[in-house]
Amino acid sequence: MMGSIQQWSRRSVLAGATALSLSGCGKSKDKAAPAEKARPESLEAVVAGDWRLPADRARDRWRHPVETLKFWGLAPGQTVVEFWPGAGWYTDILAPFLADTKGKLYEALLETNNPADPAAAEIVEAYRRKVTGAKKVYGEVTFTAFGPTSGPVAPAGSADLVLFLRNLHNWMAGGIAEKAFRDALAALKPGGVLGIEEHRGQPGRVQDVLAADGYVQQDYVIQMAKEAGFVLAATSEINANPKDTKDHPFGVWTLPPTRLSAPRGEPAEPGFDHAKYDAIGESDRMTLKFVKPK
Repeated sequence: MMGSIQQWSRRSVLAGATALSLSGCGKSKDKAAPAEKARPESLEAVVAGDWRLPADRARDRWRHPVETLKFWGLAPGQTVVEFWPGAGWYTDILAPFLADTKGKLYEALLETNNPADPAAAEIVEAYRRKVTGAKKVYGEVTFTAFGPTSGPVAPAGSADLVLFLRNLHNWMAGGIAEKAFRDALAALKPGGVLGIEEHRGQPGRVQDVLAADGYVQQDYVIQMAKEAGFVLAATSEINANPKDTKDHPFGVWTLPPTRLSAPRGEPAEPGFDHAKYDAIGESDRMTLKFVKPK
């Protein structure tokens, strides 16, 4: 009985954390992506594409998509798996690039068979409509799923690159972080790359296994990856932000783009002063490159 209670508790934590995290992943009220686009000649051209929403392009200064994807080794014609794409911030870059270079993109969406998480299910459905409704932009994207009971995210040994983009804390909250690493390892070719971008916690502290504030220590991530069978190939400070003190009242979500002003699940506080946190900008992030051994 205790095991089932613990499983329910973890899924409840995952439901709340997931809905909140996904709600800040590139969500915008701007117009939908256009049905036509010019064929890009490079990754830089894709990032500059006018199908990307202005609010998403404004975040390039924090997420450095060209530099980050090149660090992970994104190349024309590759097979790529993105876990939990949220509203599609990176999809707007990955899908057009791979479609125009004869590559393949698998999007491992949030597994939405949990009735406790209706908000996340709505975001997943909105994402599906966005991608399938503009195939001239995104090409033929294949949808799979990732969650507590999901199967393979892509055919075994087929992927050149798998991406964990600011979601590891959610999987820790739900008790499925180890599964994420196992599923990624299974999908990758020998020599394939796992790229991780994650909110970076203060070193030297005891890591909260549920990552309740959204931050994860870099050494902790590296150890999880190694235990799953990956080899650390490189680290980068591309997405570092030394202004991030990591001690915010509502965790990492106090910062842009989410900008919480009250605890998760509670109404926003009208008088909350965001100025201090907006001045910090987006979170300090680790950028890691792992390889599946040959």
